[in-house]
Amino acid sequence: MTVATRTVSDDEADIRLDRWFRRHFPGLTQGAIQKLCRTGQVRVDGHRADAATRLAPGQAVRVPPLPAAPATPKPPAPIDPAVAQDLRHAVIYRDDQLIVLNKPHGLPVQGGPGITHHLDALLDALRFGGDRPRLVHRLDRDTSGVLILARTPGVAAKLAAAFRGRSVEKTYWAVVAGRPVPLEGRIDLPLRRTAGPRGERTVPAERNDKEAAHAITDYRTLDNAAQKLAWLELQPLTGRTHQLRVHCVAIGAPILGDVKYAEPDQNDAGSALVSGLSDRLHLHARALVLPHPAGGTLRVEAELPPHMRATFATLGFQAHPAQAPRRTRGDT
Repeated sequence: MTVATRTVSDDEADIRLDRWFRRHFPGLTQGAIQKLCRTGQVRVDGHRADAATRLAPGQAVRVPPLPAAPATPKPPAPIDPAVAQDLRHAVIYRDDQLIVLNKPHGLPVQGGPGITHHLDALLDALRFGGDRPRLVHRLDRDTSGVLILARTPGVAAKLAAAFRGRSVEKTYWAVVAGRPVPLEGRIDLPLRRTAGPRGERTVPAERNDKEAAHAITDYRTLDNAAQKLAWLELQPLTGRTHQLRVHCVAIGAPILGDVKYAEPDQNDAGSALVSGLSDRLHLHARALVLPHPAGGTLRVEAELPPHMRATFATLGFQAHPAQAPRRTRGDT
């Protein structure tokens, strides 16, 4: 292959350079893309660019001679019809631009070491006669609730930009061990990732730590049970990995079922207080309010997962049913 130049199309606005390459050259590995960028063989409008560079329509991408593609991978295993049906039943909203799921607890969004069953491998079940939908943000495996999928590359770029630009309002519900004091407030605590014996973890950081990331969460106590367990509304104003889980520990109210981050004497605090409570993580992405790619604003809410509904019933917490999705029209 000789050197070629390709122009970024309108529906590729704001896509990362590495994802642009994988879209046009599916056989190219991430390592190969990074090497081509690092050695200056890939250029955008004549300038060197790294793999994370965001592209704009009309830009010219220099495509150098590419390494030979690896052997054709095996086609993905067919999706179990029952699994596909369950996933389609989890859809709470869809239109021509996007799909909204109430992601079940325990379903990883993407694969990893030892993970073969995950949402990304099941997205063909959600085509609904169109393209394969695309992930634009993430939820932890054990966090349930609202998850947005884009139905076209252009919509994926718009939604990804909205999440990066903090124009998406996120609301989570959690049941925690303890009752925070004060009952509502703001947690402004920098975080950083660190290696540990059980893999990477997010930990609190000093403000002068160069590796720390700014992290802010607003919280509000909606109810409590004997001041030993509480139902919190959490609104992350930043989007750090495991931010809510670490911030809840920081205010002395670890999320029920969070064996990764709760202090050793708090790992079973909730289940020890009330027999019969689930030991699963009690964190749920309840609502999202976001700019709709076709104009206006979309608000979606997701019902609690079964284990949290059972805990709410045991503790006497009264949660209103999820409201139907609402899209307010605006200028397109």
